[in-house]
Amino acid sequence: MLNGAIYLQGMLVGASLIVPIGAQNAFVLERGIRRNHALLVAALCFLADAFLIALGVGGAGKVITQSLTLQLLLTLGGAVFLLRYGWSSLVRAWQATAQTLAQQGGMPRVRAVTMTLAVTLLNPHVYLDTVMIQGAVSGQYPRVQQLSFALGSISASFLWFFGLALLASWLAPQLQRVRVQQFIDGGVGVVMWLIAFGLLRHAAFIV
Repeated sequence: MLNGAIYLQGMLVGASLIVPIGAQNAFVLERGIRRNHALLVAALCFLADAFLIALGVGGAGKVITQSLTLQLLLTLGGAVFLLRYGWSSLVRAWQATAQTLAQQGGMPRVRAVTMTLAVTLLNPHVYLDTVMIQGAVSGQYPRVQQLSFALGSISASFLWFFGLALLASWLAPQLQRVRVQQFIDGGVGVVMWLIAFGLLRHAAFIV
């Protein structure tokens, strides 16, 4: 039976972890502004989050916690990907013109899927938030009530990703000017690099 209080706490914990800007949010925002596979990207982010939350509540966080090798591989892989993606965003911001923005706005469906999976599954922060932290918080409840917590957290993920994609798409006409796009691409690039450098520092700590 669904416990309303625990469901609400799951929503609050999930929202507090997912709302801060990160690789996933930046990519969803970018696709929404360009009105290019925005709902597909949001759906993939949500499904990945739901799966990882279920793993965390099920106790999978212990596997990541106990394996330094797995942590190091995830961290280094994520850092390399984010450095490369951040560089591409910064180059787009530097070279942006009305013509280049029109050319770069579209992204093939297959590439949108692979990029979404990459910013999700190659980002160790996703595992920290969904698997380890939410798994630990849900562990304070009896096993029968952990489902309520998981459903609350999954609901927060659904509302956030689809809300972000739809809001970005709605604001797209006002955000598609060259200067605005330069600011957005530059901001995305900086965010990606900050996360990447944070991952590299974490990797050094693991070693």
